[in-house]
Amino acid sequence: MTVAEYIAALPEDRRGTVTRLRALLNRRMPKGYCEGMTWGAITWSIPLETFPDTYNGEPLCYAALASKKNYFSLYLMGAYGSADERQRLEEGFRRAGKKLDMGKSCVRFRSLEDLPLEVIGDSIAGLPPARYIAQCTTARAGAKTAAKKRASKTKSKRSS
Repeated sequence: MTVAEYIAALPEDRRGTVTRLRALLNRRMPKGYCEGMTWGAITWSIPLETFPDTYNGEPLCYAALASKKNYFSLYLMGAYGSADERQRLEEGFRRAGKKLDMGKSCVRFRSLEDLPLEVIGDSIAGLPPARYIAQCTTARAGAKTAAKKRASKTKSKRSS
């Protein structure tokens, strides 16, 4: 499915929200991210030609937008991978008087009025692909080191 087909398939009352937020994201998206469809959502990713060493063999996802049954989801991987960016996002919502409903990377909202759009735009614009790749590479290396330490502890407990 293409992005245009995805949007056309949305109920009319949801199409406007996705179209308007997508336009903001495309305006503020740093050069180097490519828009497409993955996992049933509009995604902005780093192509495999630019960064092939992903953990799952898929393009490295930076942001995604999806219409769910009862809400919309905006996935902000920069805020997921950076405590500083997450804090900026939380502070931006607070300053705007908006309630942030967020999981690890997913901001859930029912209408555009729930979002401080300038804060969202700044979050998207703030992480060019080279820095995002470095952030992900560092996090992945840290995760591998932690996994090796856990395995080593488990192995030494078994041999005791």
